[in-house]
Amino acid sequence: MTRFASTAARGIAKVTESALGPYQSAVIRIGFAATWLLFLLREFPHRQEMYGPDSPWSWDLARQLVEGNHAFTVLMWSRGQIWFETVYVLAVLSSALLLVGWRTRGTSVVFMIGVLSLQNRSVFIGDGGDNVLHLMAIYLVFVRCAQVWSLDARRDRRERASRARGDLTGPDRTGPVLWAVLGIALAVATGAGRVDGGFLGGWLTVLWGLWAVQGLWWAVGRFARTAEPRILLDVVANLVHNAALMIIMAEACLIYATAGWYKIQGSRWQDGTAVYYPLHLESFSPWPALSDLMSAHGTIVMLVTYGTVLVQVAFPFTLFNRRVKNVLLAAMMTEHAVIAVVLGLPFFSLAMIAADSVFLPTSFLRRLGGRAARVRDRLLSGGGRAVPGPREPAAGVREEPEHPHVGFTA
Repeated sequence: MTRFASTAARGIAKVTESALGPYQSAVIRIGFAATWLLFLLREFPHRQEMYGPDSPWSWDLARQLVEGNHAFTVLMWSRGQIWFETVYVLAVLSSALLLVGWRTRGTSVVFMIGVLSLQNRSVFIGDGGDNVLHLMAIYLVFVRCAQVWSLDARRDRRERASRARGDLTGPDRTGPVLWAVLGIALAVATGAGRVDGGFLGGWLTVLWGLWAVQGLWWAVGRFARTAEPRILLDVVANLVHNAALMIIMAEACLIYATAGWYKIQGSRWQDGTAVYYPLHLESFSPWPALSDLMSAHGTIVMLVTYGTVLVQVAFPFTLFNRRVKNVLLAAMMTEHAVIAVVLGLPFFSLAMIAADSVFLPTSFLRRLGGRAARVRDRLLSGGGRAVPGPREPAAGVREEPEHPHVGFTA
């Protein structure tokens, strides 16, 4: 009983004193923001046909569907062209800001609204990658994904360094202004009756709840005379972050497990010929010569077919063995990269690779971040000597976790 109590106490302390997986959270933020941003930019010339008021899936049909399934989309608030262009531009802007990690708690909410609004406007456009992006956009709202590799983290480091030197720093003004602007926009939408659900449920409760929590966080950090209220809010934020990160991991495992077990039931996957047929579909053959080269070898087709099923079914069980997990993770990412090139599904592959990134080892991500920083510094210095970046902790040395402000200040 003593050992059990000690183990339980260490586990509770671990999930409450820090937000776990800071590098994995940052990779997820960067991956999904980049995927959605690139998709919106590539489809910018075709945005009218896809999501505009006069698209083949008309505004009236979309309104009837939304009234039936109660999906959230701000594009149903007005069928005007100016409103559509505004929503599309805000979706692009929020994706770019989330990518670089600027005021992440606020931009993550706007990012979620943009993803849901466009995807729910035309539900027949998209693939499995869009479904993953749809879910992850919601989960990112509850994840402290700006602890590293973000402008928020850099601002927090500079503020802590200034306080350590004894320099006086003025109060943050950008965060409260952003909070006020979003609050005014939400109040106008609520007053116009555009947001479904009452204050005891629905999107109205979710959006106002998020807005109120950010205001409470700022008020406690600014006016609390003791550290206890801030510590309490920090513990709650860590619990929410860790729970959301666990849900993301479970979601990725569920995707692969269900995909693998459903494939096992298909006759084409059983006889090893399932991969052959997509390679001969015109819609999935951007490089016909490459598709013909792969499908011309029956052994390769059979190995890829059986290997896909094996990896997808086995992956959730390999999480208990780090080495095997890393091997299968590399195999799945490579497979998605091949799918992006051979089948012409780049955004599906990017979304799945971003979801897989939650399982990447922290040591690998640190090395990757260090190399990226050195490349960036070398480019900024004009190819000369690189500017020294943040020092990576030595092997076996525990790195102190960063605690950037949640709320609109991070």
